[in-house]
Amino acid sequence: MSDNTLILGLQWGDEGKGKIVDNLSESIDVVCRFQGGHNAGHTIKVNGQKTVLHLIPSGILHINTKCLIGNGVVLALDALHKEIKHLEEKGISFQDRFFISSACTLILPTHITLDIVKDKKESIGTTGRGIGPAYEDKIGRRAIRFGDLGDLKSLKEKIYSLVKYHNQLLENIYQHKPHDADEVFNEVVKYKELHDKYCIDAPQTMHQWIKNDKSILFEGAQGTLLDIDHGTYPYVTSSSTTAGGVSTGLGIGPKFIDKIIGITKAYTTRVGEGPFPTELHDESGSMLAQKGNEFGATTGRPRRCGWLDLVLLKKAIFMNSVTDLCITKLDVLDEMQEIKVCTNYHNGVPVYKNFEGWLTKTEGISVFSDLPEKARLYIQFIEDFVECNASIISTGPSRNQTILR
Repeated sequence: MSDNTLILGLQWGDEGKGKIVDNLSESIDVVCRFQGGHNAGHTIKVNGQKTVLHLIPSGILHINTKCLIGNGVVLALDALHKEIKHLEEKGISFQDRFFISSACTLILPTHITLDIVKDKKESIGTTGRGIGPAYEDKIGRRAIRFGDLGDLKSLKEKIYSLVKYHNQLLENIYQHKPHDADEVFNEVVKYKELHDKYCIDAPQTMHQWIKNDKSILFEGAQGTLLDIDHGTYPYVTSSSTTAGGVSTGLGIGPKFIDKIIGITKAYTTRVGEGPFPTELHDESGSMLAQKGNEFGATTGRPRRCGWLDLVLLKKAIFMNSVTDLCITKLDVLDEMQEIKVCTNYHNGVPVYKNFEGWLTKTEGISVFSDLPEKARLYIQFIEDFVECNASIISTGPSRNQTILR
C-alpha cells in the first residue's frame, strides 16, 4: 500500500515547503493543495531556473504527477489563468493531470477591494488579495463556488446578490465607491474555460485514487503559527493551516495520512504584523535577511528575521502530530559567529541557548556526516528538544542541495 504524506509549515510560513514538495513529488502520484489562496508563494529552483507557484501544487513540474486544488483553497481565477499560461510557456502540460474541486470558493474583485480598505483600518498586514473576505463569505454561506460556472444564469443571480452585499459594506462602512455587478460577472465568466477543463468532484476523485493505491502528497500553505484557530490571533491567515485542515480542505479522512513532515527554517522569519518574540533588530538580523534572501515570494515584502524559537516549534510539532522534521536554510547560518535558539520564556522574554557558529560552507552538502561537527550538534540539539528526528535537511535552494536521512 502506498504511503500518503502531508507537508506543512511549522512557523509563520515561508519555511521552504515548495522545494521539499517538489523534491518528493518525483516518486508521488498526486499532489494536493488543501487551503489558502494566491497569498502563498512556493519557490522551486531547478537547474538554476526559479519557479514561483501561488496556487498550483508544487508537483506540477514533474510530468507524471497529477495535481489537485482542493475545496479548502480560495481561488482567484485571473491569478490561476496567469499561472497556468506561464507554466505552459515553459512546456508544462496540464492535460489529464490538473484538477480543481467544484467546491472552491472564488475570489471576486469586490473581495480584493474589501481586503484593502479593511486592512487600512485594522492594520492586520494582509496581502490585500481578497483571501480573508472570500473566506468570510464561505463561512457566511454566500460564496460563489468554482462549480457555479457550470450554470451561468444561476451564477449571474448569485454574483448580483453578493456584489450588492459587498457594495453595502464598501459604501456604508468604508466610504468607498461601489463595484458594477455586470463588470464583476463578466470578469468571472471570462475564465469559464478553466471550469470546463478542470472542474471535478474532488472527494469522489480522491476516493478513486485511494482505491487504486495512488500515493498522495498533501501540500500546505502558510504555516502553523498563522492558523486561524491556533496561530497568533488576530495576526493570522483565514484558513486552517494545521494537519486538521487536510480533511476539511480536501474531503479525505485522517486515517489516509500516513506520514506528516513538518518544515522549519534553521532560524525564524515572519511577514507582516504580529508578535515575534525572537525577532532581531541588529546586525545578526540583517545578516539573516541578506543571506537568506528574505523577501516574500508573493508580495516582495521584506521578512522579519530572528532566532529559532524551539518553544513554539515543539508546540507546532505536537499540534500537527509531526512524524518527521525538515530543517531548511541551514546554509544561511554558515557565516554566523554565534547562533542562538530560544528554549524558554521568563516573564515573556526569550531565554536563549548559545551555539558557536561553524563558519564553514554547508551549501550543497547532501550527506549528514559531511556537515561540520558544530552544525551536526546544532541539529541534534533541535531534535532532542522537540523530540522529533530531522529526516530532511535543506542546504540550498536547488533540488539536489538536500540531505535525506
